[in-house]
Parts: sequence; structure tokens; C-alpha cells
Amino acid sequence: MRVCVPLIVAMLCGLAWAGTTESCASRCDENFDRDAACQCDRRCPRHGDCCEDYEHLCAGEEDPKDSNTFLDLEEESEETPASNLYSAPNSCRGRCHEAIDRHHPCHCDARCQEFENCCEDFEMLCGNEGFSHSSDAITKEELQDISERIYKADTNKAQKADIVLNSQNCIPPSETGDQVDRCPEPLFTYVNEKLFSKPTYAAFINLLNNYQRATGHGEHFSAQQLAEQDTFLREIMKTAVMQELYSFLHQQNRYSSEQEFVNDLKNMWFGLYSRGKEEGDSSGFEHVFSGEVKKGKVTGFHNWIRFYMQEKEGLVDYYSHIYDGPWDSYPDVLAMQFNWDGYYKEVGSAFIGSSPEFEFALYSLCFIARRGKVCQLSLGGYPLAIRTYTWDKSTYGNGKKYIATAYVVSSTH
Repeated sequence: MRVCVPLIVAMLCGLAWAGTTESCASRCDENFDRDAACQCDRRCPRHGDCCEDYEHLCAGEEDPKDSNTFLDLEEESEETPASNLYSAPNSCRGRCHEAIDRHHPCHCDARCQEFENCCEDFEMLCGNEGFSHSSDAITKEELQDISERIYKADTNKAQKADIVLNSQNCIPPSETGDQVDRCPEPLFTYVNEKLFSKPTYAAFINLLNNYQRATGHGEHFSAQQLAEQDTFLREIMKTAVMQELYSFLHQQNRYSSEQEFVNDLKNMWFGLYSRGKEEGDSSGFEHVFSGEVKKGKVTGFHNWIRFYMQEKEGLVDYYSHIYDGPWDSYPDVLAMQFNWDGYYKEVGSAFIGSSPEFEFALYSLCFIARRGKVCQLSLGGYPLAIRTYTWDKSTYGNGKKYIATAYVVSSTH
């Protein structure tokens, strides 16, 4: 595996390279600090504004017996006004069996596990009160098995000859904030654009120009743009990748029909919410795949096709990378630094050479099975992890959560 040694050292040292307000060193369980660049309070995982080393320093492992080291490759902080952080309880203490209250950030009713919006202590406090569904939980082994099946089903992925990548300089994490271009040449030397004529690629690309990248500007979709969302979902559902995912989730009793699954995907990915002052200025799809700019920084932007097309137009300048995955074929994973039309991305991870349906499937799988947590997968025999965050300031349906972000964090033995 091609990993910069300083990256591992930095992680093991508690990410000492981060500034005092960008690290959780000596800050675990502190109160929310609106002046800090990121947070270390117990609510930060729920609000998606934790410092990058929060899990490493402050949170326990999902599986204490697992010896894997997670290299969290990105911070996806979202500032949350202090008034919103403490407006509702986030514990099930004294709330078991209570009715749904949409103002609460998490729930303790009998169906919260079905909708995956239970409070973190639901099982501990309410699990013995007649509605524990631990038998329905998706295990780590099941996640690894289905991710391998999805990996093998991705027949639309790029072949070796389809992409020539020029990754150039690998830098230590201590230098990612320097905003120095250490790679004079583009990341992509060659891409076989015949890939983009495949139905799922074409439908995906049609979606990318439907968004305003600056948060705080509401998105207003035309009838054609709404139809393009439906076309994308329809095309990816024709693939073996998405059929594998649906079959697995159906067997896990997460969805009773394919239409229910598609409807939920549309809501969780394309449903609009507000990251800025404007109502409906963002969505999971826009953030993860197209990319956004907030307060002078690039957020999201985790897709190789988007990167290639923007680089080809001269709008993206590749600076360096800190992680290059172990795969000797596509899809691979790269964590990189770049400038997007004047805005800097300090660390952005992305699959390289994967089909749109492959990324969409893995991110959706992890959001459904390990919402707001690290999701341990396996691709071609190599471990890989994906981190998701929920958007907690608004919901759809019966209290279900939108996707705030999803990205690769990598996993090594």
C-alpha cells in the first residue's frame, strides 16, 4: 500500500500536526466552541463538525477487537449555531416509547431502528423494553461480503487502459495546509471518454451542472433537472451493482419493494436542506459528488469524473496527495489536495475509475447500515472504510435523515 509514512506517524501521535483548535488533543468532551475550527463535544458526530482526530482521541472503536487503524482522510465540519445544539435531548433516558417529535435530533420510539434515527443509547436504555431488533442489525462480516459482491458487479468501471494517472508528489499531513502546488502536471494524463457515453455515466454527468456551488444560494430545479434525477436513478437501478445492493437490503428487511428503495434514495440524496442562510441550498448529492464552497473553502467534491472534467476545463489545479490506495486496478482511492477555481481543498478523498453506480451504492450502503459512523468494507481483498454523516437540522418522511456527507477514510492493517 502506498501510504506516506508521516501520515501514519501523525495519526498515531494524535494528529499532532493539527492546530490547537483543529485537534481534539486535551479537548475531549469540552463544550461547543463556536470560535473553534472543529468540535470535540459528544454531539459533534451527530452534527458532523468533529475534528479529524475525534474518533482517534475521544471515541471508542466500533469493534474493540478490530486492530485496524483508520486513517481519517478528511474533515467535513459544518458550523452549527450554539442555540441549535442544545435545543433537544439526544439521549433515550426517560424517553423510551415516547412519540416522535420532529424537533428532537434522535428518537426512542418503537420504529426508530427501522428508520435508523435512534439515539445512541437506545439499545442500552430501551432494548429490554419490548422492541429490541438486534437480530436485524447488519454485521461487519455482512458488510464486507456485500461490498465485495458490489465490487465484482461493477462491470462499468474503468479498465487499466482507460485512465492514465499522474499522482506525482506524496506529502506528509503537516504540509497539507501550506496550499503549495507541488505537482506541476495535471492529475489525469489520459481518460478514455468513451466511458462517459455509458448510460449511467451520461445520466450522472447531466446532474453535475444543476447546482450552484456556493452555499447560501438556494437551489431551484427546473422540470428537466428534476427529470434528470429520475433518469439517473432509473439507469443505475438497471445495473448489477444496484441490484446487488437492493437485494441485500431487501433480505435485511430494510425495504419491502424496489420502488420504496428508489424513493428513499431520491429523498436522502437529492432532498434539499440549508447549509447556509438560504433555504434549500444543498443536498447530499451536490455536496459529495459535485462539490460546494463554504466560507472560502471547498467542501465535499469526492468524485473523480467531476474532478477530471473540471481539470480539463482548467478549473481544478491538482497540488499533491497524501494517500494512494493499494489497488492495482480500478477502482482505486486517492486522497489529495487541490485548488478549485480559487478555493482550496486541504484533503479530499475520492474513488478513481469507479462507475457512478459503484460509488452511489457504497455510500448508500454505509449511510443505511452505519449512519453517522465508520463503515468497514472490503474491496478486492483489501479493507476500506467509508464515513458518513447525517444532516440533523431537518428530516423527511417520518423523521428520516438526509445525507450530509460520505467519503472514503481508508483502512489498513
